[in-house]
Amino acid sequence: MTADIQEKTSSNIFLDRELSQLMFNRRVMAQAEDKNISVLERLRYLCIVSSNLDEFFEVRVASLLAAASADGALSEHPALVATLARISTECHLLVKQQYEILNGDVLPHLRQKGVHLVRHNERNEAQQAWVKEYFEREVRPLLTPIGLDPAHPFPQVINKSLNFVVSLTGKDAFGRGTAIAILKAPRVLPRVIRLPDHLSKSGVSFCLLSSVIHAHIGDLFTGREVIAYSQFRVTRDSDLWVDEDEVKNLRQALKGELVGRQFGTSVRLEVAKNCSPELRQFLLDQFALDQSRLYAVDGPVNLVRLTQLIDHVSQPGLFFPLFFPGLPQKVAHADIFCELKKHDILLHHPFQSFQTVIDFVRCAALDPNVVALKQTIYRTGMNSDLMESLIMAARLGKEVTVIVELMARFDEEANINWADKLELAGAQVVYGVVGLKTHAKMALVIRREDGCLHFYAHLGTGNYHPTTTKLYTDFGLLTSRQDLATEVNEVFIHLTSLTKPHTLNHLWLAPFALQNEIIKAIRNEAKIARAGRPGRLIVKVNALVDESVIRALYAASRDGVKIDLIVRGACTLKPGVPGLSDNIRVRSIIGRFLEHSRIYYFRNDLAHDVYLSSADWMSRNLFRRVEVAFPVLDRALKRRVITEGLNPYLKDNTNAWELTPNGQYQRRKPRGKQALFSAQQYLMLTLGTSDAALS
Repeated sequence: MTADIQEKTSSNIFLDRELSQLMFNRRVMAQAEDKNISVLERLRYLCIVSSNLDEFFEVRVASLLAAASADGALSEHPALVATLARISTECHLLVKQQYEILNGDVLPHLRQKGVHLVRHNERNEAQQAWVKEYFEREVRPLLTPIGLDPAHPFPQVINKSLNFVVSLTGKDAFGRGTAIAILKAPRVLPRVIRLPDHLSKSGVSFCLLSSVIHAHIGDLFTGREVIAYSQFRVTRDSDLWVDEDEVKNLRQALKGELVGRQFGTSVRLEVAKNCSPELRQFLLDQFALDQSRLYAVDGPVNLVRLTQLIDHVSQPGLFFPLFFPGLPQKVAHADIFCELKKHDILLHHPFQSFQTVIDFVRCAALDPNVVALKQTIYRTGMNSDLMESLIMAARLGKEVTVIVELMARFDEEANINWADKLELAGAQVVYGVVGLKTHAKMALVIRREDGCLHFYAHLGTGNYHPTTTKLYTDFGLLTSRQDLATEVNEVFIHLTSLTKPHTLNHLWLAPFALQNEIIKAIRNEAKIARAGRPGRLIVKVNALVDESVIRALYAASRDGVKIDLIVRGACTLKPGVPGLSDNIRVRSIIGRFLEHSRIYYFRNDLAHDVYLSSADWMSRNLFRRVEVAFPVLDRALKRRVITEGLNPYLKDNTNAWELTPNGQYQRRKPRGKQALFSAQQYLMLTLGTSDAALS
């Protein structure tokens, strides 16, 4: 590090991580505002923002509050207080804008297209009658109002559940003046209800469960008058914690912790906009929250649930055009092991189908010459053909070893279930390394050929998840290069035996070497630039917040290295600061698919080193996870990564946002007569098949 940069470290050379993450949600919300996007997709973007904010509060805000409470009152941590205040201001603005887009633009546009979300005061007589009958038949029998008194204390409220607080007048059946009641909406009921088609004058009509309960809440309190009520929702700390030094079986310990997640510390309260001040304060007191954690919203308190409406509509023209991923021509009708002996196969998802990877594992499970399969699992969902293939392989007597990451946030239950099924089938299941999450994406097949064992490997940047592989951009490499595949096996042995891995010549492994190798490669570009030759670095990651890596990038910039960073989410590096980061540009791409691939490119005097990885440039990935960065060694495939994964994203002037030194993002637009260019659209047309390509 140069003396100048060391001197600058005392000043603010990093952007705020939390605010940077919230800026990402602003960019997602801009998609919901974009009238060029189909209206139900715009609604989906609003739901994504809600889901992102839920996790932000459950994890980031909760961790900040926990850090303060661990060693004193919040008031004793002025820096944390200031950070939380900035977060509160930004989140309130985000939520306000979110509901303005919903009510002022998206819902009216949906009505024009024949999709009606009918509130209780908008329903005609026939619709009112149907809703009343539905309430009496399906809803009321499941409701259990609780009138609060010493024998009926405030009930446990589950994380993110829909509830109602009701203010009553008069006396109860026992002559007492219980003034407040709490009502929980049954979780088994759908939140979005489709009305019969004959009740809609045009198109389709829906109502929300909250609206059904609102319309008939007075019917639940015979002899009492409801004078005020509001829906409400509380968000809780949802990070799981187990004492990994004490537990003997991590899976059993986590099963117990999953129940407690629903009742963690309260961090946010959402109520309806018309909730009375008295009821607001009552709820804040119950959940021990201050006014800054209160969000009064003009609509349903959980917009994520509106994805159910999207799922119920099939009307053409309201969604993105259909897209069908392509298949690599070389494996479309070929034996995958024969093909891999000839050449590596690079897959670019979702533009190319993940089915090739599923076929790779299934063929290995059925192949009598395959003797062993090994795989890491971070996220795979409740239903997975790939996991079923591993179970089948174990039942057929093959040696199957699966490293299941039980601490994958919000996928713990699914992973525990798969671990149980795998063990019952005879697979060997381990849970990675205590204290570290196994985030690397690796699969290994060991096949007996001509009396010898031959290794085939899959390495990827994304999860083995059947749903996200259709929605996230990722790269995967299938290879039979023995020098690379044997190193994959070394990592598996390291993870199962906990012994030190042998020297790895190709793979960069966290937490041991990944950060050092990244910084070493950055410094090599700086050395090249100081010698008067072009230094060039392009990186594509989800997040960039590791301070040591950022300082290395600053130093390289000062030495003349041209640096382009494509960072989807949080980025705490300040680009374009004179004397610090003049040669660094940062952009974020927000489009139809979630950008998820991690690519590290170093020019290295025309060697053009390309690494793909599961790791973002964050301290957690570099030091608190098992991660792998792997090289693309085939020259043609290396060129593909550059021309598909990097160059189009640097050219994009449709979905690209450029980061300014003050932490704000500006949407990039075509200059002059420059044509519109979308990286994702280009890749869809080039690698896959879409309606647009067929027309």
